[in-house]
Amino acid sequence: MPISEPQAANFAKVLIEALPYIRKFHGSTIVVKYGGNAMITDELTQTFARDIVLMKLVGMNPVVVHGGGPQIGELLEKLGIPTRFVDGMRVTDAATMDVVEMVLGGLVNQDIVSLINRVGGRAVGITGKDGQLIQARKLTIQRESPELKAPEIIDIGHVGEVQHVNRAVLDTLIASGFIPVIAPIGVGENGESYNINADIVAGKIAEHLGAEKLMLLTNTAGLMDKSGRTLTGLTPREVDALVADGTISGGMLPKVRCAVEAVQTGVRSAHIIDGRIQHAVLLEVFTDTGVGTLLHRGAA
Repeated sequence: MPISEPQAANFAKVLIEALPYIRKFHGSTIVVKYGGNAMITDELTQTFARDIVLMKLVGMNPVVVHGGGPQIGELLEKLGIPTRFVDGMRVTDAATMDVVEMVLGGLVNQDIVSLINRVGGRAVGITGKDGQLIQARKLTIQRESPELKAPEIIDIGHVGEVQHVNRAVLDTLIASGFIPVIAPIGVGENGESYNINADIVAGKIAEHLGAEKLMLLTNTAGLMDKSGRTLTGLTPREVDALVADGTISGGMLPKVRCAVEAVQTGVRSAHIIDGRIQHAVLLEVFTDTGVGTLLHRGAA
């Protein structure tokens, strides 16, 4: 059955709007952090995979970094291993680290790779340990207290921070036409494994690759003002002001800091987008309005 005239006009409009963006971003690297609510339904996972494949087919170089917190929590519960968080970070002892590696490096990573490959992509799954892609060091938390003369140092186990990214690993995969899918597990100087926040890993990879864009999928419409409207086109200075007056707070703060640091260290733009919307990645890259918050460096 042929499409109607209004459908044809709308289809043509979409293609015409996308064309300048396809031309502009051809050959560019775009790092996408995928996880959380964007993984919750088969429909969303399918559309995400198609978005990534289409980006590759039109000449962009997508790099996917994924999380998997809910899946880790489910397996820990089944195994009877207690879960504890400090300042939003999972305390990761040796037994928990084994589960993290099994879930992130095995189950979740390979599910995403298989999904992308089934819809026509050429994805390769790796962890930060492969080729020493993500060299990490132990992260400790300091807490100030009036009762203590010195800050309290809290050991949260095998939780790390990124020390260095070996971009040669990714350059090789990208140059060979593959889509890297990265589990956020780092390796220490003695070969030890570290669990690292996926947003932070995505930001550091975008920085080291000199990416055009960093895209962080979340479960909100982006950064909101106090009346609930989505904010976009923000500079780091404007973000600082929104944090200072309490407009941005709570769980969004780590994601915002990651995005701000990325644009301050060379990434052209960072996007906090709603992963609950089908084709959110394509809509943010290929349309004038997008579906979230764009952050850019601003005037020098």
